[in-house]
Amino acid sequence: MTVLAGGLAACGSGGSSSASAAPPSASAGSHPAPASSGAPSPTGGSGGQGPLAGKVIVVDPGHNGGNAKHPEVINKPVDVYNGKKPCNTTGTSTNDDYSEHAFTWDVATRLTKILRAKGAEVVLTRHSDTGVGPCVDERARIGNRAHADAVLSIHGDGAPAKGHGFHIIEPAHIKGGHNDAILAPSRRLGKDLRDAFHEGTGIPYSTYLGKDGIDVRGDLGGLNVSTRPAVFIEAGNMRNPGDAATMKSAKGRQKMAEALANGFVKYLG
Repeated sequence: MTVLAGGLAACGSGGSSSASAAPPSASAGSHPAPASSGAPSPTGGSGGQGPLAGKVIVVDPGHNGGNAKHPEVINKPVDVYNGKKPCNTTGTSTNDDYSEHAFTWDVATRLTKILRAKGAEVVLTRHSDTGVGPCVDERARIGNRAHADAVLSIHGDGAPAKGHGFHIIEPAHIKGGHNDAILAPSRRLGKDLRDAFHEGTGIPYSTYLGKDGIDVRGDLGGLNVSTRPAVFIEAGNMRNPGDAATMKSAKGRQKMAEALANGFVKYLG
């Protein structure tokens, strides 16, 4: 799998931000740092048996731990078919600085382990939580090249503190029909993941964005560039104390991973 430097576009409520400091340079073709000990490999891992045997799932942990130090990489604009977006952003955090990139990486690694145990081949879009990127368009193309049966991008939101709950983001129609073929299956994927996440975690639907836990957007490159069924999840509002407590809890993150795995089984099983 080829991984370029960069990352996913901003999360739902503008809680993510681009980097502004001017650190040592990073090549747009450089790879993220190697995964730490115990982290799942980016590709492979099919168990061969189970309800997801033969299925390919791409898990995309939003942002990356090295993004903030490399604004020259993540601020570079990329084409998302209906405009330009920054290559990536730094992501948001809780009020006591638990970062979105660390949250998404933890949930993604937990989810990957469960999905592989259920027989799926899982591809991660980044190798660790210490690298840079990859860019939003490249993350989508990783799923395209893998011929993924489903793609999930994991995020935490940075909305005003009074808002709470989770929501799924589904792709909107893009003028020119670039993504028409994935709209219907992405809606099914989104609904199945929404239902499983709500049931498995008890987290309510977002009170501040979307309807019944679903939002539809045409400005996210990870959805616009995808040719495979794809959705985002904003698993909670990291600025809300209640949501943040769940997201900082290892038990809470494990429940999230298990619930999402159940959603994939419903969609693909």
